[in-house]
Amino acid sequence: MSRNHSLLSAFFAIALNTAALAEPISVRHIQRPMHRFMVARSEDGKTIASGEFLQSVQGDEVTMRMTYKFVDGSIDDETTTYRQQRTFRLVRNHHIQKGPFFTKPIDFSVEAATGIATSRISDSEGNIHVESKHMDLPPDLANGFVGTLLLNVPHDTAPFRAGMLAPVGGGRLVQLLISPESEQTVVLEGRSLKATVFRIHPELGGVVRFIARLLRLEPKDVRVWVLEGEEPAVAVIVGQLGGYGPVVSSDLVGTSFVK
Repeated sequence: MSRNHSLLSAFFAIALNTAALAEPISVRHIQRPMHRFMVARSEDGKTIASGEFLQSVQGDEVTMRMTYKFVDGSIDDETTTYRQQRTFRLVRNHHIQKGPFFTKPIDFSVEAATGIATSRISDSEGNIHVESKHMDLPPDLANGFVGTLLLNVPHDTAPFRAGMLAPVGGGRLVQLLISPESEQTVVLEGRSLKATVFRIHPELGGVVRFIARLLRLEPKDVRVWVLEGEEPAVAVIVGQLGGYGPVVSSDLVGTSFVK
């Protein structure tokens, strides 16, 4: 598995050479303090984790933390700070994944202002090795707050791109192609609400995509259900946690679909 991840690191570097630049998303909905609960389910509908979302605001800086606690003891914990001025701008992101649910543990952080990406890796004896490197990061980097961007684009928006620093090989830049796919009615706490379904597609070049498929490491598309209206909200996310592994459905507590 470690050899495969090393190979994929090289492939991501190739893909970056052909990736198009993205444009910053304008702020349409100011984010406010928030506290919500999520539930994560496997593809067969079994509950595998409970989630808690906390968001605080200080001036034009928003800090959000999403934590999943799995029934098998695994943890997915991501904290993100970004600025909401005329456009959104990442300040920092720290993502931790550990436990039996994840085949490869992650402890990865990025400071956007300095361009420093840091990986914390544990060896077989439990010793932690810290590796940092400087990168030239694009202004549209959206680690940890892609959902916030979706709250701020029209439901009929044209496809757009956002940058993502993947925790592979110390950090590799990947472009995400994001586009509205359909509309669907979602039931939240007994209320029927219209939602836009967005599709997030990690862009890999032809050769990169082919080799990633051979290694069974090609990241799958993610689908996000965004409730429409004056106070839009992310209701459902279906995809891989961290870009690999099994597909998980993460829903706001009390959410269901109209049958």
